[in-house]
Amino acid sequence: MKELTCIVCPKGCRLCVDEENGFAVTGNACPRGAEYGRAELTNPTRVLTSTVCVSGGAHPRCPVKTDGPLPKGKLFEAMALLDGIRLKAPISLGQVVVRNVCGTGVNIVATRSLPARPLESAQPSAAGREEIA
Repeated sequence: MKELTCIVCPKGCRLCVDEENGFAVTGNACPRGAEYGRAELTNPTRVLTSTVCVSGGAHPRCPVKTDGPLPKGKLFEAMALLDGIRLKAPISLGQVVVRNVCGTGVNIVATRSLPARPLESAQPSAAGREEIA
């Protein structure tokens, strides 16, 4: 018997999943909790959130996430893939950053729009270098 806390909703039901009895779930207040308990023990998945580097953008990084859950065993591979990504601004909300991550059919998408850095806001600093506002 495995004990879990359900994360499907804020209620946080205490689930008991019986691995020896067909992954029967008890302690759930709704059917979604039973689905979560079975899935967590048979095929755990997670939505991945992170950031990627951006060149020429108003900010140096852009937040991204998967557009669906990834198998938990693929998370580190997906993070390593993101480590090598450098986007060029402008970036649109929902823009696909990586298609078919690790062969899962799940994409990584931008979770905000990020405009290009305006060139007219560049001003010389006291040291003679350009500072970007």
